[in-house]
Amino acid sequence: MNLIQTPFGFSSTAAEVAAGIDLAGRQAVVTGASSGLGVETARALAATGAEVTLAVRDVAAGERVAGDIAGAVRVAPLDLTDPASIDAFVAAWDGPLHLLVANAGVMATPEQHTPRGRELQFATNHLGHFALATGLHDALAADGAARIVVVSSSGHQLSPVVFDDVDFAFRPYDPWLAYGQSKTANVLFAVEATRRWAGDGITANALMPGAIYTNLQRHTGGRGSGQVPPELIKTPEQGAATSVLLATSPLLDGIGGRYFVNCNETMTIDRRGEAPRLEGVARYALDPEGADRLWTLSETLLAKGIA
Repeated sequence: MNLIQTPFGFSSTAAEVAAGIDLAGRQAVVTGASSGLGVETARALAATGAEVTLAVRDVAAGERVAGDIAGAVRVAPLDLTDPASIDAFVAAWDGPLHLLVANAGVMATPEQHTPRGRELQFATNHLGHFALATGLHDALAADGAARIVVVSSSGHQLSPVVFDDVDFAFRPYDPWLAYGQSKTANVLFAVEATRRWAGDGITANALMPGAIYTNLQRHTGGRGSGQVPPELIKTPEQGAATSVLLATSPLLDGIGGRYFVNCNETMTIDRRGEAPRLEGVARYALDPEGADRLWTLSETLLAKGIA
């Protein structure tokens, strides 16, 4: 299988990637679009003519962002750790959905669990988006060629999904291992959604946006791991480029279950250091059996409740 390569790269911006793309009449949802990468993703999609819904916890912040974006932009409340909020968003959706950008997330949080015992990073980054996507399945299927874009991270290389203890009920909690597990889950979701929903024309791809200083780093002193060299730090406009590419590029028509970095599909690796810094995707994150197992586990956990 050849890796997909594009004319874009590390320094490309979301606006550059979206230039010349016409998505007039298409509906897009961007979660976590009240700050950071979500704002720039929504801005670029709106510039293509798409009708963009900012799905956000802080509606007031979302309204301020919407007022700063030219185009058809609306705001809807969404709390990914609250099943009632997800259900309300799904119930309110009307018509087909062409693009779902699962952008919202938390990183390296102190140990926290939802009232039902779900570890917060796994609940927010994976389970909430899983519930949203499955709830919106019919709307995505109605489009006939819908795309799901899942924002993962090179942090997925820190941990596979530990299926027997996703909630750290037994192993000592580590904020980075929990983050890594949730980001691996993001990639596995893209793999399995593409397989299960192929007959509906739905594809899903995951990505590493790069190292960008945004509100995501609020639990780490504002600088993430603090280990990324300055030359690898991106602006939010550059960080949103890969999301926008996966959402809009004709090169991705019918393509799913893959992982991209710097606007290009990256190599599969079996050990740290086999790919350049922040690049590469761990083989376990693309494993079909692991993807199927995660889907089944996610359905079971959702039946028990996130919150």
